[in-house]
Amino acid sequence: MERLTRAEEEVMQVLWRIGPAFVKDIRQAMPKPRPAITTVSTIVRILEAKGFVDHEVLGRSHRYSARVLKAEYAHRSARRLLKDYFAGSPQALVSSFIERADIDARELEALIALLKQQRKR
Repeated sequence: MERLTRAEEEVMQVLWRIGPAFVKDIRQAMPKPRPAITTVSTIVRILEAKGFVDHEVLGRSHRYSARVLKAEYAHRSARRLLKDYFAGSPQALVSSFIERADIDARELEALIALLKQQRKR
């Protein structure tokens, strides 16, 4: 699965949030300052070429929808992050959050519970 640019991810976030939409609706759902409609149209076509988006022809318009689930893209992105920046070590990733106090005690306890649950399987 290809990596997405920041602009492509922004469009995908909109499609994941609002579901199938026309280019004008995608643009309207984007944060300000919004890109030109032609820019959004170009990005959507690039996403379609990359296999992230499908379209349905409705009259003279195209309605676009996400072809890749957000959870699937998030999982692949997390695996890539783990590999590229933490030598594939989940422990190194979690340690970096703990050491920088980016994770609070409640989240840490939830992670510990999840690990214990995994160990039982």
